[in-house]
Amino acid sequence: MKQGKIIKVSGPLVVASGMEEANIQDICRVGNLGLIGEIIEMRRDEASIQVYEETSGLAPGEPVVTTGSPLSVELGPGLISQMFDGIQRPLEAFKEQTQSDFLIRGVDLPNLDREVKWTFTPSVEVGQEVSAGDILGTVQETKVVEHRIMVPHRVAGKVVAIEAGDFAVADTVYRIEQTDGSIFEGTLLQKWPVRAPRPVSQKLIPVEPLVTGQRVIDTFFPVTKGGAAAVPGPFGAGKTVVQHQVAKFANVDIVIYVGCGERGNEMTDVLNEFPELIDPATGESIMERTVLIANTSNMPVAAREASIYTGITIAEYFRDMGYNVAIMADSTSRWAEALREMSGRLEEMPGDEGYPAYLGSRIAQYYERAGRVQAIGSPGREGTITAIGAVSPPGGDISEPVTQNTLRIVKVFWGLDAPLAQRRHFPAINWLSSYSLYLDEVGQYINKREKVQWAEKVTKAMNILQKESELEEIVRLVGIDSLSERDRLTMNTARQIREDYLQQNAFDSVDTFTSFRKQVAMLSNILTFEEEAERALELGAYFTELMDGTVVLRDRIARSKFISEDRVEEIEVLSQTIKDEIHEIVAKGGMDHGTY
Repeated sequence: MKQGKIIKVSGPLVVASGMEEANIQDICRVGNLGLIGEIIEMRRDEASIQVYEETSGLAPGEPVVTTGSPLSVELGPGLISQMFDGIQRPLEAFKEQTQSDFLIRGVDLPNLDREVKWTFTPSVEVGQEVSAGDILGTVQETKVVEHRIMVPHRVAGKVVAIEAGDFAVADTVYRIEQTDGSIFEGTLLQKWPVRAPRPVSQKLIPVEPLVTGQRVIDTFFPVTKGGAAAVPGPFGAGKTVVQHQVAKFANVDIVIYVGCGERGNEMTDVLNEFPELIDPATGESIMERTVLIANTSNMPVAAREASIYTGITIAEYFRDMGYNVAIMADSTSRWAEALREMSGRLEEMPGDEGYPAYLGSRIAQYYERAGRVQAIGSPGREGTITAIGAVSPPGGDISEPVTQNTLRIVKVFWGLDAPLAQRRHFPAINWLSSYSLYLDEVGQYINKREKVQWAEKVTKAMNILQKESELEEIVRLVGIDSLSERDRLTMNTARQIREDYLQQNAFDSVDTFTSFRKQVAMLSNILTFEEEAERALELGAYFTELMDGTVVLRDRIARSKFISEDRVEEIEVLSQTIKDEIHEIVAKGGMDHGTY
Protein backbone atom coordinates (compact mmCIF):
# COMPACT_ATOMS: atom_id res chain seq x y z
CA MET A 1 0.00 0.00 0.00
CA LYS A 2 1.64 3.20 -1.24
CA GLN A 3 0.82 6.63 0.13
CA GLY A 4 0.66 10.00 -1.56
CA LYS A 5 -0.93 13.31 -0.68
CA ILE A 6 -3.70 15.47 -2.10
CA ILE A 7 -2.58 18.52 -4.12
CA LYS A 8 -5.89 19.48 -5.81
CA VAL A 9 -9.63 18.93 -5.29
CA SER A 10 -12.11 19.67 -8.10
CA GLY A 11 -15.54 18.28 -7.25
CA PRO A 12 -15.34 14.46 -7.46
CA LEU A 13 -11.85 14.68 -9.04
CA VAL A 14 -8.88 14.64 -6.69
CA VAL A 15 -5.24 14.93 -7.82
CA ALA A 16 -2.56 13.37 -5.60
CA SER A 17 1.23 13.49 -5.86
CA GLY A 18 3.76 10.87 -4.79
CA MET A 19 1.80 8.11 -6.54
CA GLU A 20 4.53 6.90 -8.94
CA GLU A 21 4.12 3.25 -7.85
CA ALA A 22 0.31 3.23 -8.25
CA ASN A 23 -1.44 1.82 -11.32
CA ILE A 24 -4.26 3.09 -13.48
CA GLN A 25 -7.68 1.82 -12.23
CA ASP A 26 -6.31 1.16 -8.71
CA ILE A 27 -8.74 1.80 -5.88
CA CYS A 28 -7.54 4.36 -3.33
CA ARG A 29 -8.52 5.57 0.12
CA VAL A 30 -8.62 9.35 -0.12
CA GLY A 31 -8.17 11.84 2.73
CA ASN A 32 -8.41 11.42 6.48
CA LEU A 33 -11.93 9.98 6.06
CA GLY A 34 -10.70 7.22 3.73
CA LEU A 35 -13.10 7.99 0.86
CA ILE A 36 -13.25 5.40 -1.94
CA GLY A 37 -11.73 6.53 -5.25
CA GLU A 38 -10.33 5.10 -8.48
CA ILE A 39 -7.26 6.28 -10.40
CA ILE A 40 -8.35 7.26 -13.92
CA GLU A 41 -5.24 9.10 -15.13
CA MET A 42 -1.50 9.10 -14.34
CA ARG A 43 0.91 11.95 -15.17
CA ARG A 44 4.43 11.33 -13.87
CA ASP A 45 3.90 10.88 -10.10
CA GLU A 46 0.50 12.59 -10.09
CA ALA A 47 -2.66 10.49 -10.08
CA SER A 48 -6.10 11.82 -11.00
CA ILE A 49 -8.65 10.02 -8.84
CA GLN A 50 -12.42 9.96 -9.32
CA VAL A 51 -13.91 9.76 -5.84
CA TYR A 52 -17.11 7.77 -5.36
CA GLU A 53 -18.20 9.81 -2.33
CA GLU A 54 -18.86 13.48 -1.58
CA THR A 55 -15.52 15.34 -1.48
CA SER A 56 -16.52 18.49 0.43
CA GLY A 57 -14.08 19.18 3.26
CA LEU A 58 -11.09 17.43 1.65
CA ALA A 59 -7.95 19.56 1.82
CA PRO A 60 -4.53 19.54 0.14
CA GLY A 61 -1.97 17.62 2.14
CA GLU A 62 -4.33 14.87 3.32
CA PRO A 63 -3.07 11.31 2.64
CA VAL A 64 -4.04 9.08 -0.28
CA VAL A 65 -3.39 5.34 0.05
CA THR A 66 -3.64 2.98 -2.93
CA THR A 67 -4.92 -0.57 -2.33
CA GLY A 68 -3.20 -1.97 -5.42
CA SER A 69 -6.38 -3.60 -6.75
CA PRO A 70 -9.01 -2.39 -9.27
CA LEU A 71 -12.67 -1.65 -8.56
CA SER A 72 -14.19 -5.10 -8.04
CA VAL A 73 -17.49 -6.63 -6.99
CA GLU A 74 -18.02 -9.50 -4.61
CA LEU A 75 -19.85 -12.39 -6.26
CA GLY A 76 -21.51 -15.05 -4.15
CA PRO A 77 -24.68 -15.98 -2.24
CA GLY A 78 -26.49 -12.93 -0.91
CA LEU A 79 -26.73 -10.95 -4.16
CA ILE A 80 -30.37 -11.75 -4.97
CA SER A 81 -33.10 -9.53 -3.45
CA GLN A 82 -30.50 -6.97 -2.39
CA MET A 83 -30.20 -3.27 -3.22
CA PHE A 84 -26.69 -1.90 -3.75
CA ASP A 85 -25.30 1.48 -4.70
CA GLY A 86 -23.12 2.03 -7.79
CA ILE A 87 -20.02 0.46 -6.21
CA GLN A 88 -21.91 -2.44 -4.58
CA ARG A 89 -22.33 -1.11 -1.06
CA PRO A 90 -25.46 -2.74 0.44
CA LEU A 91 -27.82 0.17 1.11
CA GLU A 92 -29.96 -1.58 3.73
CA ALA A 93 -26.92 -2.59 5.80
CA PHE A 94 -25.43 0.87 5.21
CA LYS A 95 -28.58 2.48 6.64
CA GLU A 96 -28.56 0.18 9.68
CA GLN A 97 -24.91 0.89 10.44
CA THR A 98 -25.09 4.68 9.98
CA GLN A 99 -28.67 5.20 11.23
CA SER A 100 -29.11 7.67 8.36
CA ASP A 101 -31.18 7.85 5.18
CA PHE A 102 -28.22 9.44 3.41
CA LEU A 103 -24.77 8.14 2.44
CA ILE A 104 -22.35 8.89 5.25
CA ARG A 105 -18.80 9.33 4.00
CA GLY A 106 -15.92 7.03 4.87
CA VAL A 107 -18.07 4.12 6.10
CA ASP A 108 -16.45 0.78 5.32
CA LEU A 109 -18.57 -2.39 5.34
CA PRO A 110 -18.48 -5.67 3.39
CA ASN A 111 -20.47 -5.84 0.13
CA LEU A 112 -21.93 -9.25 0.99
CA ASP A 113 -23.09 -10.17 4.50
CA ARG A 114 -20.38 -12.11 6.35
CA GLU A 115 -22.73 -13.36 9.09
CA VAL A 116 -25.43 -15.21 7.13
CA LYS A 117 -24.90 -18.96 6.83
CA TRP A 118 -25.62 -20.69 3.51
CA THR A 119 -26.20 -24.44 3.08
CA PHE A 120 -23.63 -25.72 0.57
CA THR A 121 -24.17 -29.02 -1.25
CA PRO A 122 -21.07 -30.24 -3.14
CA SER A 123 -21.37 -31.79 -6.61
CA VAL A 124 -17.74 -32.95 -6.97
CA GLU A 125 -15.69 -35.36 -4.91
CA VAL A 126 -12.22 -35.30 -3.35
CA GLY A 127 -9.63 -36.33 -5.91
CA GLN A 128 -11.55 -34.98 -8.89
CA GLU A 129 -9.71 -32.73 -11.36
CA VAL A 130 -11.38 -29.33 -11.85
CA SER A 131 -10.65 -26.15 -13.79
CA ALA A 132 -11.94 -22.57 -13.98
CA GLY A 133 -15.71 -22.37 -14.35
CA ASP A 134 -16.46 -25.92 -13.18
CA ILE A 135 -19.42 -26.12 -10.81
CA LEU A 136 -18.31 -27.37 -7.40
CA GLY A 137 -21.70 -27.36 -5.68
CA THR A 138 -24.85 -25.38 -5.07
CA VAL A 139 -26.49 -23.09 -2.54
CA GLN A 140 -30.27 -22.54 -2.59
CA GLU A 141 -30.12 -18.74 -2.39
CA THR A 142 -33.85 -18.04 -2.79
CA LYS A 143 -36.86 -20.22 -3.51
CA VAL A 144 -36.32 -19.79 -7.26
CA VAL A 145 -32.54 -19.26 -7.63
CA GLU A 146 -30.03 -22.05 -7.16
CA HIS A 147 -26.64 -20.39 -6.71
CA ARG A 148 -23.95 -22.46 -8.42
CA ILE A 149 -20.51 -22.17 -6.83
CA MET A 150 -17.87 -22.16 -9.60
CA VAL A 151 -14.09 -22.58 -9.60
CA PRO A 152 -12.62 -19.05 -9.83
CA HIS A 153 -10.78 -17.88 -12.94
CA ARG A 154 -7.11 -19.03 -13.27
CA VAL A 155 -7.59 -21.83 -10.72
CA ALA A 156 -7.23 -25.49 -11.77
CA GLY A 157 -6.10 -28.71 -10.16
CA LYS A 158 -7.25 -31.58 -7.94
CA VAL A 159 -9.87 -31.22 -5.21
CA VAL A 160 -8.18 -32.26 -1.95
CA ALA A 161 -10.98 -31.24 0.42
CA ILE A 162 -14.64 -30.26 0.06
CA GLU A 163 -17.48 -30.60 2.52
CA ALA A 164 -21.22 -30.02 2.80
CA GLY A 165 -22.66 -27.84 5.52
CA ASP A 166 -23.58 -24.31 6.53
CA PHE A 167 -20.98 -21.66 5.72
CA ALA A 168 -20.65 -17.89 5.66
CA VAL A 169 -19.46 -16.50 2.32
CA ALA A 170 -15.90 -15.95 3.59
CA ASP A 171 -15.47 -19.43 5.18
CA THR A 172 -13.16 -21.94 3.50
CA VAL A 173 -15.36 -24.58 1.83
CA TYR A 174 -12.95 -26.46 -0.46
CA ARG A 175 -9.24 -26.80 -1.23
CA ILE A 176 -7.69 -27.34 -4.64
CA GLU A 177 -4.11 -28.54 -5.16
CA GLN A 178 -2.90 -26.63 -8.21
CA THR A 179 -0.41 -27.83 -10.81
CA ASP A 180 2.41 -25.86 -9.16
CA GLY A 181 1.78 -27.67 -5.87
CA SER A 182 0.18 -24.71 -4.09
CA ILE A 183 -3.11 -25.13 -2.25
CA PHE A 184 -5.98 -22.80 -3.20
CA GLU A 185 -8.44 -22.34 -0.33
CA GLY A 186 -11.82 -21.54 -1.85
CA THR A 187 -14.84 -19.84 -0.31
CA LEU A 188 -18.39 -19.26 -1.54
CA LEU A 189 -17.15 -15.83 -2.61
CA GLN A 190 -15.13 -14.61 -5.57
CA LYS A 191 -14.13 -11.11 -6.68
CA TRP A 192 -14.08 -9.72 -10.20
CA PRO A 193 -12.91 -6.32 -11.58
CA VAL A 194 -15.99 -4.58 -12.99
CA ARG A 195 -14.32 -3.16 -16.10
CA ALA A 196 -13.06 -6.55 -17.34
CA PRO A 197 -15.55 -8.88 -19.13
CA ARG A 198 -15.72 -12.38 -17.65
CA PRO A 199 -14.31 -15.01 -20.07
CA VAL A 200 -16.55 -17.34 -22.08
CA SER A 201 -15.93 -20.49 -24.09
CA GLN A 202 -17.83 -19.32 -27.17
CA LYS A 203 -20.27 -16.61 -28.24
CA LEU A 204 -23.40 -17.94 -29.94
CA ILE A 205 -26.02 -16.38 -32.19
CA PRO A 206 -29.14 -15.44 -30.16
CA VAL A 207 -32.38 -16.89 -31.58
CA GLU A 208 -34.93 -17.41 -28.77
CA PRO A 209 -37.23 -14.41 -28.24
CA LEU A 210 -37.42 -12.62 -24.91
CA VAL A 211 -41.17 -12.69 -24.21
CA THR A 212 -42.02 -9.55 -22.23
CA GLY A 213 -45.83 -9.71 -22.17
CA GLN A 214 -45.92 -6.27 -23.85
CA ARG A 215 -47.79 -6.76 -27.12
CA VAL A 216 -46.17 -3.99 -29.17
CA ILE A 217 -42.72 -5.33 -28.25
CA ASP A 218 -43.34 -9.06 -28.63
CA THR A 219 -45.26 -8.66 -31.88
CA PHE A 220 -43.51 -5.95 -33.87
CA PHE A 221 -40.15 -5.23 -32.20
CA PRO A 222 -38.96 -8.38 -30.41
CA VAL A 223 -35.58 -8.74 -28.77
CA THR A 224 -33.87 -12.09 -28.38
CA LYS A 225 -32.38 -13.58 -25.23
CA GLY A 226 -28.84 -12.32 -25.56
CA GLY A 227 -29.81 -9.30 -27.64
CA ALA A 228 -29.58 -5.58 -26.93
CA ALA A 229 -32.30 -2.94 -27.12
CA ALA A 230 -32.46 0.83 -26.65
CA VAL A 231 -35.49 2.78 -25.40
CA PRO A 232 -34.97 6.46 -26.30
CA GLY A 233 -37.70 8.96 -25.57
CA PRO A 234 -38.47 12.39 -24.15
CA PHE A 235 -39.43 13.10 -20.55
CA GLY A 236 -42.84 11.61 -19.66
CA ALA A 237 -43.03 9.21 -22.62
CA GLY A 238 -42.81 6.11 -20.40
CA LYS A 239 -39.21 4.81 -20.63
CA THR A 240 -39.09 3.79 -16.99
CA VAL A 241 -42.49 2.07 -17.06
CA VAL A 242 -41.47 0.10 -20.18
CA GLN A 243 -38.32 -1.07 -18.38
CA HIS A 244 -40.29 -1.88 -15.23
CA GLN A 245 -42.72 -3.99 -17.30
CA VAL A 246 -39.90 -5.90 -18.97
CA ALA A 247 -38.17 -6.42 -15.62
CA LYS A 248 -41.39 -7.72 -14.07
CA PHE A 249 -42.59 -10.09 -16.78
CA ALA A 250 -39.74 -11.11 -19.12
CA ASN A 251 -39.17 -14.87 -19.32
CA VAL A 252 -35.68 -14.71 -17.78
CA ASP A 253 -34.21 -16.28 -14.66
CA ILE A 254 -32.48 -13.20 -13.19
CA VAL A 255 -33.16 -9.46 -13.50
CA ILE A 256 -30.53 -6.79 -12.74
CA TYR A 257 -32.12 -3.33 -12.53
CA VAL A 258 -29.69 -0.38 -12.55
CA GLY A 259 -31.18 2.99 -11.60
CA CYS A 260 -28.42 5.17 -13.03
CA GLY A 261 -28.85 8.87 -12.29
CA GLU A 262 -32.64 8.75 -12.32
CA ARG A 263 -35.03 10.25 -9.79
CA GLY A 264 -35.19 8.65 -6.37
CA ASN A 265 -38.96 8.21 -6.53
CA GLU A 266 -38.54 5.79 -9.47
CA MET A 267 -36.36 3.49 -7.38
CA THR A 268 -38.92 3.88 -4.58
CA ASP A 269 -41.60 2.61 -7.00
CA VAL A 270 -39.41 -0.42 -7.75
CA LEU A 271 -38.86 -1.12 -4.04
CA ASN A 272 -42.57 -0.83 -3.31
CA GLU A 273 -43.91 -2.73 -6.33
CA PHE A 274 -41.49 -5.60 -6.95
CA PRO A 275 -41.90 -7.42 -3.59
CA GLU A 276 -45.70 -7.46 -4.10
CA LEU A 277 -45.59 -8.75 -7.69
CA ILE A 278 -45.87 -12.46 -8.32
CA ASP A 279 -43.71 -13.96 -11.05
CA PRO A 280 -46.11 -15.77 -13.46
CA ALA A 281 -43.49 -18.49 -14.08
CA THR A 282 -42.66 -19.39 -10.46
CA GLY A 283 -45.55 -18.11 -8.32
CA GLU A 284 -43.03 -16.36 -6.04
CA SER A 285 -42.24 -12.67 -5.51
CA ILE A 286 -40.29 -11.10 -8.37
CA MET A 287 -37.71 -9.90 -5.82
CA GLU A 288 -36.72 -13.58 -5.43
CA ARG A 289 -34.85 -13.24 -8.77
CA THR A 290 -33.93 -9.53 -8.80
CA VAL A 291 -30.84 -7.48 -7.93
CA LEU A 292 -31.27 -3.70 -7.63
CA ILE A 293 -28.46 -1.19 -8.12
CA ALA A 294 -29.41 2.37 -7.21
CA ASN A 295 -27.29 5.38 -7.99
CA THR A 296 -29.90 8.11 -8.14
CA SER A 297 -29.40 11.70 -9.30
CA ASN A 298 -28.56 12.97 -5.81
CA MET A 299 -25.82 10.36 -5.25
CA PRO A 300 -22.14 11.02 -6.13
CA VAL A 301 -21.72 11.42 -9.89
CA ALA A 302 -18.53 9.31 -10.14
CA ALA A 303 -20.30 6.25 -8.71
CA ARG A 304 -22.95 6.68 -11.41
CA GLU A 305 -20.25 6.04 -14.01
CA ALA A 306 -19.31 2.79 -12.22
CA SER A 307 -22.89 1.57 -11.64
CA ILE A 308 -23.57 0.02 -15.05
CA TYR A 309 -20.25 -1.86 -14.91
CA THR A 310 -21.21 -3.19 -11.49
CA GLY A 311 -24.56 -4.33 -12.92
CA ILE A 312 -23.18 -6.02 -16.04
CA THR A 313 -20.50 -7.86 -14.02
CA ILE A 314 -23.14 -9.32 -11.68
CA ALA A 315 -25.17 -10.25 -14.80
CA GLU A 316 -22.14 -12.06 -16.30
CA TYR A 317 -21.67 -14.02 -13.07
CA PHE A 318 -25.22 -15.43 -13.21
CA ARG A 319 -24.90 -15.96 -16.97
CA ASP A 320 -21.84 -18.14 -16.30
CA MET A 321 -24.03 -20.32 -14.05
CA GLY A 322 -26.23 -21.03 -17.09
CA TYR A 323 -29.02 -18.53 -16.39
CA ASN A 324 -30.86 -16.17 -18.71
CA VAL A 325 -30.31 -12.66 -17.36
CA ALA A 326 -31.87 -9.31 -18.29
CA ILE A 327 -30.15 -6.08 -17.29
CA MET A 328 -32.02 -2.76 -17.36
CA ALA A 329 -30.00 0.46 -17.32
CA ASP A 330 -32.13 3.53 -16.62
CA SER A 331 -30.67 5.65 -18.04
CA THR A 332 -27.45 5.48 -20.04
CA SER A 333 -27.78 9.21 -20.79
CA ARG A 334 -27.18 10.01 -17.12
CA TRP A 335 -24.20 7.64 -17.19
CA ALA A 336 -22.84 9.46 -20.25
CA GLU A 337 -23.33 12.79 -18.44
CA ALA A 338 -21.15 11.46 -15.62
CA LEU A 339 -18.50 10.55 -18.23
CA ARG A 340 -18.75 14.07 -19.65
CA GLU A 341 -18.36 15.68 -16.23
CA MET A 342 -15.29 13.62 -15.35
CA SER A 343 -13.80 14.19 -18.82
CA GLY A 344 -14.26 17.95 -18.43
CA ARG A 345 -12.52 17.95 -15.05
CA LEU A 346 -9.62 16.01 -16.60
CA GLU A 347 -9.43 18.77 -19.26
CA GLU A 348 -9.73 16.24 -22.10
CA MET A 349 -10.55 17.37 -25.63
CA PRO A 350 -14.37 17.39 -25.89
CA GLY A 351 -16.26 15.71 -28.72
CA ASP A 352 -19.88 16.23 -29.85
CA GLU A 353 -21.91 18.29 -27.37
CA GLY A 354 -19.05 18.15 -24.86
CA TYR A 355 -19.07 14.35 -24.49
CA PRO A 356 -15.62 12.72 -24.50
CA ALA A 357 -14.29 11.42 -27.81
CA TYR A 358 -14.38 7.84 -26.44
CA LEU A 359 -18.15 7.93 -25.69
CA GLY A 360 -18.99 5.58 -28.58
CA SER A 361 -16.39 2.99 -27.59
CA ARG A 362 -17.52 3.02 -23.94
CA ILE A 363 -21.15 2.45 -24.97
CA ALA A 364 -20.04 -0.35 -27.31
CA GLN A 365 -17.96 -2.00 -24.56
CA TYR A 366 -21.04 -2.11 -22.33
CA TYR A 367 -23.49 -3.55 -24.87
CA GLU A 368 -20.92 -6.02 -26.25
CA ARG A 369 -20.91 -7.71 -22.84
CA ALA A 370 -24.49 -8.84 -23.56
CA GLY A 371 -25.04 -11.96 -25.66
CA ARG A 372 -25.69 -15.69 -25.70
CA VAL A 373 -22.64 -17.69 -24.70
CA GLN A 374 -21.27 -21.15 -24.02
CA ALA A 375 -19.88 -20.78 -20.49
CA ILE A 376 -16.45 -22.12 -19.58
CA GLY A 377 -16.25 -25.11 -17.25
CA SER A 378 -18.09 -28.34 -16.64
CA PRO A 379 -20.88 -29.30 -17.00
CA GLY A 380 -21.40 -27.45 -20.31
CA ARG A 381 -24.08 -24.77 -20.10
CA GLU A 382 -25.49 -21.86 -22.04
CA GLY A 383 -26.32 -18.48 -20.58
CA THR A 384 -27.59 -15.18 -21.94
CA ILE A 385 -27.52 -11.51 -21.02
CA THR A 386 -30.14 -9.26 -22.60
CA ALA A 387 -29.21 -5.58 -22.22
CA ILE A 388 -32.00 -3.01 -22.37
CA GLY A 389 -30.90 0.58 -21.96
CA ALA A 390 -33.11 3.65 -21.62
CA VAL A 391 -31.79 6.80 -23.28
CA SER A 392 -33.04 10.25 -22.25
CA PRO A 393 -32.14 12.61 -25.11
CA PRO A 394 -32.61 16.31 -24.22
CA GLY A 395 -35.91 17.48 -25.70
CA GLY A 396 -36.49 14.08 -27.27
CA ASP A 397 -33.87 14.77 -29.98
CA ILE A 398 -32.60 11.33 -30.99
CA SER A 399 -29.90 12.86 -33.22
CA GLU A 400 -27.83 13.64 -30.11
CA PRO A 401 -24.59 11.64 -29.54
CA VAL A 402 -25.68 9.18 -26.82
CA THR A 403 -28.70 7.96 -28.80
CA GLN A 404 -26.82 7.75 -32.10
CA ASN A 405 -23.86 5.88 -30.61
CA THR A 406 -26.27 3.49 -28.88
CA LEU A 407 -28.24 2.80 -32.08
CA ARG A 408 -25.01 1.92 -33.87
CA ILE A 409 -24.55 -0.98 -31.43
CA VAL A 410 -27.99 -2.32 -30.51
CA LYS A 411 -30.29 -4.17 -32.90
CA VAL A 412 -33.63 -3.11 -31.42
CA PHE A 413 -34.95 0.45 -31.26
CA TRP A 414 -38.12 1.08 -29.23
CA GLY A 415 -38.70 4.74 -30.12
CA LEU A 416 -41.00 6.41 -27.61
CA ASP A 417 -43.16 9.16 -29.06
CA ALA A 418 -44.32 12.27 -27.16
CA PRO A 419 -47.53 12.76 -29.27
CA LEU A 420 -48.57 9.15 -28.53
CA ALA A 421 -47.94 9.69 -24.82
CA GLN A 422 -49.96 12.93 -24.91
CA ARG A 423 -52.86 10.96 -26.44
CA ARG A 424 -52.51 8.53 -23.48
CA HIS A 425 -51.49 5.69 -25.81
CA PHE A 426 -49.11 3.52 -23.79
CA PRO A 427 -46.65 1.93 -24.31
CA ALA A 428 -45.90 5.00 -26.45
CA ILE A 429 -43.65 3.06 -28.85
CA ASN A 430 -43.99 4.51 -32.35
CA TRP A 431 -44.63 1.57 -34.69
CA LEU A 432 -43.56 3.58 -37.78
CA SER A 433 -40.12 4.67 -36.52
CA SER A 434 -39.13 1.72 -34.26
CA TYR A 435 -37.41 -1.39 -35.59
CA SER A 436 -36.01 -4.79 -34.64
CA LEU A 437 -33.28 -6.52 -36.62
CA TYR A 438 -34.22 -9.79 -34.89
CA LEU A 439 -37.70 -9.86 -36.48
CA ASP A 440 -36.93 -12.48 -39.16
CA GLU A 441 -35.08 -14.83 -36.79
CA VAL A 442 -37.80 -14.56 -34.15
CA GLY A 443 -40.54 -15.10 -36.76
CA GLN A 444 -38.86 -18.28 -38.03
CA TYR A 445 -38.26 -19.52 -34.47
CA ILE A 446 -41.92 -19.01 -33.50
CA ASN A 447 -43.28 -20.47 -36.76
CA LYS A 448 -41.24 -23.62 -36.12
CA ARG A 449 -41.80 -23.83 -32.35
CA GLU A 450 -45.47 -22.83 -32.08
CA LYS A 451 -46.70 -24.20 -35.43
CA VAL A 452 -48.38 -20.89 -36.27
CA GLN A 453 -47.76 -18.54 -39.21
CA TRP A 454 -46.76 -15.73 -36.88
CA ALA A 455 -44.34 -13.94 -39.22
CA GLU A 456 -47.08 -13.58 -41.87
CA LYS A 457 -49.56 -12.18 -39.35
CA VAL A 458 -47.03 -9.64 -38.05
CA THR A 459 -46.12 -8.52 -41.58
CA LYS A 460 -49.77 -8.13 -42.54
CA ALA A 461 -50.59 -6.11 -39.38
CA MET A 462 -47.61 -3.78 -39.94
CA ASN A 463 -48.59 -3.28 -43.59
CA ILE A 464 -52.07 -2.22 -42.45
CA LEU A 465 -50.61 0.34 -40.01
CA GLN A 466 -48.30 1.72 -42.71
CA LYS A 467 -51.20 1.94 -45.17
CA GLU A 468 -53.20 3.84 -42.54
CA SER A 469 -50.40 6.40 -42.28
CA GLU A 470 -50.60 7.00 -46.04
CA LEU A 471 -54.41 7.24 -46.05
CA GLU A 472 -54.39 9.76 -43.16
CA GLU A 473 -52.83 12.31 -45.52
CA ILE A 474 -55.79 11.96 -47.87
CA VAL A 475 -58.30 12.07 -45.00
CA ARG A 476 -56.78 15.31 -43.69
CA LEU A 477 -57.05 16.88 -47.13
CA VAL A 478 -60.47 15.76 -48.43
CA GLY A 479 -62.17 13.83 -45.60
CA ILE A 480 -62.82 10.16 -44.90
CA ASP A 481 -65.85 10.02 -47.20
CA SER A 482 -63.52 10.35 -50.17
CA LEU A 483 -61.96 6.95 -49.43
CA SER A 484 -63.07 3.75 -51.11
CA GLU A 485 -64.89 1.20 -48.96
CA ARG A 486 -61.80 -1.03 -49.04
CA ASP A 487 -59.64 1.80 -47.71
CA ARG A 488 -62.20 2.62 -45.03
CA LEU A 489 -62.00 -1.01 -43.92
CA THR A 490 -58.19 -0.66 -43.72
CA MET A 491 -58.59 2.45 -41.54
CA ASN A 492 -60.98 0.55 -39.24
CA THR A 493 -58.64 -2.44 -38.95
CA ALA A 494 -55.66 -0.18 -38.21
CA ARG A 495 -57.66 1.52 -35.45
CA GLN A 496 -58.46 -1.92 -33.99
CA ILE A 497 -54.77 -2.88 -34.05
CA ARG A 498 -53.78 0.40 -32.40
CA GLU A 499 -56.47 0.67 -29.74
CA ASP A 500 -57.50 -2.94 -29.11
CA TYR A 501 -54.09 -4.60 -29.46
CA LEU A 502 -51.09 -2.27 -29.16
CA GLN A 503 -52.48 -0.01 -26.44
CA GLN A 504 -51.88 -1.67 -23.07
CA ASN A 505 -52.55 -0.60 -19.50
CA ALA A 506 -49.58 -1.32 -17.23
CA PHE A 507 -51.70 -0.66 -14.14
CA ASP A 508 -54.55 -3.06 -15.00
CA SER A 509 -54.12 -6.40 -13.27
CA VAL A 510 -55.07 -8.36 -16.41
CA ASP A 511 -53.90 -6.13 -19.27
CA THR A 512 -50.46 -5.51 -17.74
CA PHE A 513 -49.18 -8.86 -19.09
CA THR A 514 -50.23 -10.82 -22.18
CA SER A 515 -48.92 -14.34 -22.77
CA PHE A 516 -47.78 -15.28 -26.26
CA ARG A 517 -50.77 -17.60 -26.72
CA LYS A 518 -53.16 -14.75 -25.93
CA GLN A 519 -51.28 -12.39 -28.27
CA VAL A 520 -51.66 -14.86 -31.13
CA ALA A 521 -55.40 -15.21 -30.46
CA MET A 522 -56.01 -11.43 -30.20
CA LEU A 523 -54.10 -10.50 -33.35
CA SER A 524 -55.57 -13.43 -35.30
CA ASN A 525 -59.11 -12.25 -34.50
CA ILE A 526 -58.44 -8.72 -35.74
CA LEU A 527 -56.88 -10.03 -38.97
CA THR A 528 -59.69 -12.58 -39.41
CA PHE A 529 -62.21 -9.74 -39.18
CA GLU A 530 -60.22 -7.85 -41.84
CA GLU A 531 -60.08 -10.87 -44.19
CA GLU A 532 -63.77 -11.79 -43.82
CA ALA A 533 -64.91 -8.17 -44.16
CA GLU A 534 -62.77 -7.74 -47.29
CA ARG A 535 -64.33 -10.86 -48.80
CA ALA A 536 -67.78 -9.54 -47.90
CA LEU A 537 -67.07 -6.27 -49.73
CA GLU A 538 -66.01 -8.26 -52.80
CA LEU A 539 -69.33 -10.16 -52.63
CA GLY A 540 -71.28 -6.89 -52.70
CA ALA A 541 -71.82 -6.05 -49.03
CA TYR A 542 -71.63 -2.38 -48.03
CA PHE A 543 -69.08 -1.06 -45.56
CA THR A 544 -71.83 0.58 -43.44
CA GLU A 545 -73.74 -2.72 -43.33
CA LEU A 546 -70.65 -4.49 -42.02
CA MET A 547 -69.97 -1.83 -39.40
CA ASP A 548 -73.60 -1.62 -38.21
CA GLY A 549 -73.98 -5.39 -38.09
CA THR A 550 -70.78 -6.09 -36.14
CA VAL A 551 -70.94 -3.52 -33.32
CA VAL A 552 -71.23 -6.17 -30.59
CA LEU A 553 -68.67 -8.41 -32.31
CA ARG A 554 -66.07 -5.63 -32.54
CA ASP A 555 -66.72 -4.77 -28.91
CA ARG A 556 -65.94 -8.38 -27.98
CA ILE A 557 -62.69 -8.17 -29.97
CA ALA A 558 -61.79 -4.92 -28.15
CA ARG A 559 -62.52 -6.41 -24.73
CA SER A 560 -60.32 -9.46 -25.36
CA LYS A 561 -57.40 -7.71 -23.67
CA PHE A 562 -59.29 -7.79 -20.36
CA ILE A 563 -59.95 -11.56 -20.49
CA SER A 564 -57.67 -13.33 -18.02
CA GLU A 565 -55.02 -15.85 -19.08
CA ASP A 566 -56.99 -18.84 -17.77
CA ARG A 567 -59.84 -18.01 -20.19
CA VAL A 568 -57.86 -17.62 -23.42
CA GLU A 569 -60.10 -20.21 -25.08
CA GLU A 570 -62.86 -17.58 -25.13
CA ILE A 571 -60.67 -15.42 -27.37
CA GLU A 572 -59.63 -18.32 -29.60
CA VAL A 573 -63.20 -19.45 -30.34
CA LEU A 574 -64.14 -15.87 -31.29
CA SER A 575 -62.48 -16.44 -34.67
CA GLN A 576 -65.28 -18.76 -35.79
CA THR A 577 -67.92 -16.36 -34.46
CA ILE A 578 -66.42 -13.57 -36.62
CA LYS A 579 -66.68 -15.73 -39.74
CA ASP A 580 -70.25 -16.81 -38.96
CA GLU A 581 -71.56 -13.29 -38.27
CA ILE A 582 -70.00 -11.73 -41.37
CA HIS A 583 -71.26 -14.61 -43.53
CA GLU A 584 -74.70 -13.97 -42.08
CA ILE A 585 -74.51 -10.26 -42.97
CA VAL A 586 -73.50 -11.13 -46.54
CA ALA A 587 -76.29 -13.71 -46.85
CA LYS A 588 -78.90 -11.29 -45.44
CA GLY A 589 -77.72 -8.53 -47.79
CA GLY A 590 -77.88 -10.87 -50.74
CA MET A 591 -81.51 -11.91 -49.94
CA ASP A 592 -82.56 -8.28 -49.38
CA HIS A 593 -81.25 -7.39 -52.82
CA GLY A 594 -82.49 -10.60 -54.40
CA THR A 595 -79.03 -11.66 -55.55
CA TYR A 596 -77.87 -14.24 -53.01
